[in-house]
Amino acid sequence: MADFGGGDLDAFRGDVKTWLEANYPAELRDPKAKTDPEAVWGGRAFEGSSDPQIVWLNRMAEKGWTAPTWPAAYGGGGLSRDQARVLEQELAAGRYRQPLASFGVWMLGPVLLEYGSEAQKQEYLPKIVRGEIRWCQGYSEPGAGSDLAGLQTKCEDKGDHWLINGQKIWTSYANKADWCFCLVRTDTSKKHEGISFVLIDMKTPGVETRPIQLISGESPFCETFFTDVKIPKDALVGKINGGWEIAKRLLQYERQNISGGFGGGGGAGGMAGDLAQIAKGYVGIDATGALADSDLRTRITKNKMDFDCFYKTIARVAAESKASNGPSAATSIIKYAAATFAQERSELMVEAMGAQALGWEGEGFTPNELTATHGWLRSKGNSIEGGTSEVNLNVVAKRVLGLPDPK
Repeated sequence: MADFGGGDLDAFRGDVKTWLEANYPAELRDPKAKTDPEAVWGGRAFEGSSDPQIVWLNRMAEKGWTAPTWPAAYGGGGLSRDQARVLEQELAAGRYRQPLASFGVWMLGPVLLEYGSEAQKQEYLPKIVRGEIRWCQGYSEPGAGSDLAGLQTKCEDKGDHWLINGQKIWTSYANKADWCFCLVRTDTSKKHEGISFVLIDMKTPGVETRPIQLISGESPFCETFFTDVKIPKDALVGKINGGWEIAKRLLQYERQNISGGFGGGGGAGGMAGDLAQIAKGYVGIDATGALADSDLRTRITKNKMDFDCFYKTIARVAAESKASNGPSAATSIIKYAAATFAQERSELMVEAMGAQALGWEGEGFTPNELTATHGWLRSKGNSIEGGTSEVNLNVVAKRVLGLPDPK
């Protein structure tokens, strides 16, 4: 097998293309294949699975290409940024499925590389790369949403273990997760300086999850309860009462990832196709072939221009992140913009479809129309998840523009 550790990028691209073509399961190329349209999150539920999507995950994980720039010592691909970009381009060009969707890859892994002990890196990072653990994020609480530092989930030092009691809310996929990276209060006398960052096995006695049904009909979020949950002392990441620094760093990675999802179209209803072309099929065209409704045409064009500028901003921020060895407060800019543009696009989609966007299920509506309806309702959460738009604007004001706190 070719050495992917370095050399000419053109040669590397050729090797990548050859490897992808040879290793992508044939079943996934068949448009009629009965495969789950959702992303593969991995975890205990898929241990020993022969599903072609899991076969694809395993093959990519063996190369370390589910986390291509992570060090090979921790199971990553050990690729340079330029090589990782080539891999990304070839995956897109060949329309290959994403091998793994993972909060571990997007959020936890980067902070473990920065703050974790060597033992924690050796234990968790290879499992994250291989998709063996499905993670959830235990941050928000009923009384600590926008004011996250007000969290009250209590973590007590019991000598040979930690004891956790409290509640989290809006915990994405907690009912399907194997482990949780969680913020807990280890000092009640201080606010920001009394928070620690721990890892919790969701099978631990005392952990309970309850899905929350949204207006879109989906239940991706959960309430999570911890009742006398015992976790080992080495589950603490970083220093005791030093979790707020880790929490902020992880939020930067989260916002960067969420923004990329909206930009890619999924969070904006973009999977349905080009909005202007879709609108023509419902509204009609004028004598010049343009969308007949000039006002709707203007707003769709503006949204498309906003997204074009957004893509360029993402590219610039990504380049700055590479130069500064990590994401900056600018991720709050792109998270705010992504949520705004995604919601606008979803609203324009249902407006263009008219009465055909009022369906929920059953006959009389196409799959794309039903997706637009559900997607429009789901988009209402875009400005809340990963930090509300108001919180992100405050971060931009303070950390990017350097404005003083209001008096």
